[in-house]
Amino acid sequence: MGSVLLLDVMDTVVVDPFFRGAERLFELTFDELLEAVTPGAWVAFERDEIDEATFLRRMFRDGRRVDGPGLRQWMRQGYRYVDGMSELLDDALAAGVRMHALSNYPSWYRLIDETLALGERLPWTFVSCRTGLRKPEPEAYLHAARELGVAPADCVFVDDRGENCKAAATLGMTAIRFDNTDALRVRLQALGMIPGEGAAV
Repeated sequence: MGSVLLLDVMDTVVVDPFFRGAERLFELTFDELLEAVTPGAWVAFERDEIDEATFLRRMFRDGRRVDGPGLRQWMRQGYRYVDGMSELLDDALAAGVRMHALSNYPSWYRLIDETLALGERLPWTFVSCRTGLRKPEPEAYLHAARELGVAPADCVFVDDRGENCKAAATLGMTAIRFDNTDALRVRLQALGMIPGEGAAV
């Protein structure tokens, strides 16, 4: 059956614009934004326990109003592929690699598809707002393996966060900490998932 490639999305496949826009959107520095947000609101949004309107009302501890349409527009305009990742996904598809997203993200994943059509390359099979499971919870990984009919050892997991990679490795998955696309390509070539330079697909 071969290995399955499970990819985190934000800052692994797609640049996450959310915190990068903090100063412009909220007139807060990054550190000030972290202090100002309501604990748990983002996690609840990612699990789809609350909808977008509720998240925006709860976003800040002090209850300040958030311009929802403006925020959505900022996000939509800011989404772009991490350098080289669209080509890497295309190469993996051409090589017949089974790929699925295993990502913590809310319903805004639809904005990514509106902008980048990512789902055509990488199905959003295990995004947290659809499964209710978030990394690094063990069940997030185990659920993915069960649904795909494979053992954790048959999964290659890629994420930019060390804690998420550590959790995957503990369960027996091959975990790759994402740093840049070139390094990831080399690792996937070494695993035999995509061909090396000059090799036939």
